[in-house]
Amino acid sequence: MYQPREHFQSGHRFGIEFGGAVLSFERVADVLRRQWPIVAACVGASLALVMLYLVTAQPMYTANARIMMDTRQAQVLDKDSNASSALIDTGYVDSQVEVINSDDLILSVVRRLKLTEDPEFNGSNPGLLSLIIGKVTSLFGSGEPPNQERIEHAVVQQVQKNLRTERVLTTYVLSLNYRARTPDKAAKIANAIANAYLVGALEAKYQSTKRATEWLQQRSLELSEQASASDRAVQTFKAENNIVGTSRGLMSEQQLSDLNTQLVQARAATAEAKARLDRIEAISDQDLAQPTVTDALNNSVITRLRAQYLDIQAQYADWSRRYGKTHLATVNLANKMEELRKNIADELRRIGDAYRSDYEIAKSREASLEKNVKELVAQAGHTGQAEVKLRDLESAADTYRNLYNNFLEKLQSATQNQSFPLSEARLISTATKPDRKSSPRTVLALVGGLVGGLCLGFGVAFARELLSDVLRTPAEVEDELGVKCLGVLPDIGPAAKTGASDISRYVVDHPFSRFAETLRNIKVSIDVARLTREIKVIGIVSSLPKEGKTTVAANFAQLIALTGHRTVLIDGDLHTRSLTRELAPNAKSGLVEALNDPASLGYHVQRSKETGLDFLPSVVASRMVNSADVIGSKAMAELLKVLREHYEYIVIDLAPVMPVADSKAVSLLIDAMVYVIEWGQTTRSALQESVSGSEILQKKLLGAVLNRANPKMLKRIEAYKGKHHNSYYVEHA
Repeated sequence: MYQPREHFQSGHRFGIEFGGAVLSFERVADVLRRQWPIVAACVGASLALVMLYLVTAQPMYTANARIMMDTRQAQVLDKDSNASSALIDTGYVDSQVEVINSDDLILSVVRRLKLTEDPEFNGSNPGLLSLIIGKVTSLFGSGEPPNQERIEHAVVQQVQKNLRTERVLTTYVLSLNYRARTPDKAAKIANAIANAYLVGALEAKYQSTKRATEWLQQRSLELSEQASASDRAVQTFKAENNIVGTSRGLMSEQQLSDLNTQLVQARAATAEAKARLDRIEAISDQDLAQPTVTDALNNSVITRLRAQYLDIQAQYADWSRRYGKTHLATVNLANKMEELRKNIADELRRIGDAYRSDYEIAKSREASLEKNVKELVAQAGHTGQAEVKLRDLESAADTYRNLYNNFLEKLQSATQNQSFPLSEARLISTATKPDRKSSPRTVLALVGGLVGGLCLGFGVAFARELLSDVLRTPAEVEDELGVKCLGVLPDIGPAAKTGASDISRYVVDHPFSRFAETLRNIKVSIDVARLTREIKVIGIVSSLPKEGKTTVAANFAQLIALTGHRTVLIDGDLHTRSLTRELAPNAKSGLVEALNDPASLGYHVQRSKETGLDFLPSVVASRMVNSADVIGSKAMAELLKVLREHYEYIVIDLAPVMPVADSKAVSLLIDAMVYVIEWGQTTRSALQESVSGSEILQKKLLGAVLNRANPKMLKRIEAYKGKHHNSYYVEHA
């Protein structure tokens, strides 16, 4: 049973939100079964284009030459080269690709090989496609005959178009490929371009070295003059400021150092002399005969006199004890002792005078040295600024001299490189004549055409399916409506050529056709539903006009009547009355008259003698304004009540849902409805709008049927059912 409106809308949103479910494996298989002719057509067209290309395309041959960037060659003359200097910047290698493709290099090859005279390049033997393109482009040109420069430029562009230069992975190798119409020409031009690149690299390096040598020579002369001028300025400044240098520095500095040393020594000598003088003066008042005084003086004369004094003193002491102090001999000894003391004192005074003289001399020498030091320090203060400027001049002279030496060394190196130039590139693989064509590649082109055709076909097929808003399979109907699809009715349109009545009685003329079997399936579904509830009044409805509901209603009613059941068919579409025009075009009364007097129903019903089907037509003089009120009126309910007593099946052909409200008005009086959907024409949005507009219609909806399906398309869609699926059907009488 069909779910309420809320469920219908949420289910629709579910299908949109989870769009991946639409592209399930079964969905893809269904799409391919329906759209395989489009896929096949795309593949066929793609392969046809590929074959046309293979037949008309000019065979091309590709020759390959390889060049390696090798800095070790340029290090033959460089004694200081090491392993790290052999590395090449990857950007430099990539830049060489652009050098090889440059206009100047290609122009040199064009002129050397005289390619402007070659028919392949000068356009004297163009292909069909080139001829057409040339004619079209000439319409937009100036019309003036091309000069030699324009011709050469055009040939250069064509050579660049056929040339492909690229770096081999992350190596220092450049791969140079050239395409030409003949193998010999491809190899010849490839080798010419490679040789032109090598020669150009040597020439560029030679010119660069030559320019560098000339500049270094000029710069070396300038630096030599500047260095000499700086040296002369240093010597002149020294002479003007009396600055004389020695091996240990400036002479003034050396003199000051020597004087400082002498001054220190003089001060030490003065201190020593003062100390001796102070000692003499300190001991002059003491007993000179004491041992400590004598030992302190350390004088040989005083020592000798003291020794004599001590001997006499000892003798004096002995004689005084023996003879007394008054004895003449004792007195003589005392006199000698006094004389010795005077001699010692005289010697001490003499020594003191000598020490005093030495002290004075030392003081005078110290004062003289201090004066000289002060004079040199004062002189050094006056020459300080001169020395600062001298250091600046010497620094500038050293800088110019070092620069001159460096430039002189570089000049010698550049001179050697100019006489022996080496390139950082070498040819490691010479282009040879190719033994097979490089394009067009037949197998690759065919595979590409096949894959491209399949991709295009699949894209078009799925685009048609995904962008299409129509229904073609029972699964789509069930997903959209939420009710069971009761079958797919094939298109019986061709039968219309024999007369309109043939379509309305198609099941009578073709009882074993698929059309008839599908209607039987609808009847079986209704009969199964009748086991649980009463179903007598069956409405046949559609969303829009011209979907075939009238034909379905007529054939369905006749099919039931053929089985022996009492069946009545009512034309409930009071707007078009299509069923009346097909089955009873000469009727004078019908549904409207029966509604006015249900007891007179028998006078308005027409019966088919062949099938036993009773038909209640609709006869109105003009289109009714209140048709919805009439079809859903109480009188209609009374009429159906009467019909329920006499018939087992009451089939009503109702008006479409969207244009008019008749079906919604009568839905309360109908037990079940069968929804007719035109195959491949009725849109999902139309179906959704029609069904969701009436909850009663949703509840009464028993099932849906797809009508007017393309028989050929059905075979593709239902290919999974096997080739014997339709063996029971007999479409022709």
